[in-house]
Amino acid sequence: MSAESPVFAVISQGCAANFGDGERIARALTAMHPNCNVIFRLPDVQDAAGCAPATQDAPKEQDAPDAIYLNVCTVKGNAGALKLLRTAFEMYPDVPLFITGCAPKDFREEAAKVTDKVAFTSLEEIVTLEQGKAAAIESTHNVLRESPFVGIVNIEEGCLDACAFCSTHLVKGRLKSYAPEGIIEQVQRLVADGCTEIQLTGQDCACYGFDIGTNLAALTQNILEHVPGNYKMRIGMGNPRHVCGYADALLECFQDERIYKFIHIPVQSGSDNILKAMNRRHTAEDFRRLAEEFNKRFPLATLSTDLIVGYPGETESDFRETLRLLEETRPTVCNITRFVARPGTAAARMEADAGLRIPDSVKHERSAILAEAFQKIARENNSLWVGKTCDVVVEKPGHRTGTSIARNEAYRPVALVGDIPAGTRLSVRITSAEPFALLGEVL
Repeated sequence: MSAESPVFAVISQGCAANFGDGERIARALTAMHPNCNVIFRLPDVQDAAGCAPATQDAPKEQDAPDAIYLNVCTVKGNAGALKLLRTAFEMYPDVPLFITGCAPKDFREEAAKVTDKVAFTSLEEIVTLEQGKAAAIESTHNVLRESPFVGIVNIEEGCLDACAFCSTHLVKGRLKSYAPEGIIEQVQRLVADGCTEIQLTGQDCACYGFDIGTNLAALTQNILEHVPGNYKMRIGMGNPRHVCGYADALLECFQDERIYKFIHIPVQSGSDNILKAMNRRHTAEDFRRLAEEFNKRFPLATLSTDLIVGYPGETESDFRETLRLLEETRPTVCNITRFVARPGTAAARMEADAGLRIPDSVKHERSAILAEAFQKIARENNSLWVGKTCDVVVEKPGHRTGTSIARNEAYRPVALVGDIPAGTRLSVRITSAEPFALLGEVL
């Protein structure tokens, strides 16, 4: 390691909460080593591993870093995280590798087969070993992050559920909400530092505050009252059963133009029988009511949800109820996942029962049906924007060369022609719609 100015690479996968943890790790490393340089991109590793492109510009030439921190995600299985680890080890065999993030026991065992030169750590351990948690994470002068225009604010860790298919709660544990005052202060710093977008995130934002006598709606309103400025805030994923307790207050927050008209409420199934088997403590009707109220109040808003298909014991009738719920609630974003058993979970034990296991061919057939129905709905929803003028903020380069991706007030991606710098504010007219994006022209 270079004694004067070590270089650390922090590579994150998965959800916004994990990327937020990655940025907190970067800030902690900077607090420990004031002269270090932290990078969030190793193109030779991430591109080879098939990672999504980051918003940070890739370094033109990058020598080997002094250490690499892989902040992994295993929520959909270990394959992606193992590929990232294998690629990093092959590219930089002599560089110390540290793994953080969602790394359950089975992943650790598989990672050890890739290389015995990897060390498992965590955000808390990184901070505690060297400097002390409060000093490193809550520093009032350090807002190091991957994008200069997007501020990720982790408001909680863990959850209050034990969903049968999920291994994340085995790693993250029970709910721990961060103090509202600290969150507000962090948002203030980020907005003052030029962020046009603030992402409130966590494993389950909807149960934020239940352990400290508050809730997500109160936090959101508190931020809006104490943080003026020209920014927009995206509220992170929340389980339906928690949102139901304060839905009116939360939807009232959406009246503020600084809140993206975007809400992510994962239902996972439209069948109450399957929801019970999943140990999800909401009903399909709970989600239906939330979706209908959100869509009624904000007709051009973006409803996002998640669906798992092929869960052990899912009958054709159960699947049809899921398809019906999708068609009735009409989300514009829907993450459709074919069930994969995570070792150590209750669902893995169900999958081991041949009488409950759904054949892969059936999983593929059902997911294809859901995907076709969803894409039709998403295209129709996006078509409602055609001909409208809206204000957008450019987020990143587009997947197609010579294009850029911006976000409108409903957090819909808007594809524009031109290499437009991130953070640029524009007025655009929507010219056409695809299932996964709007296409616009700059006015």
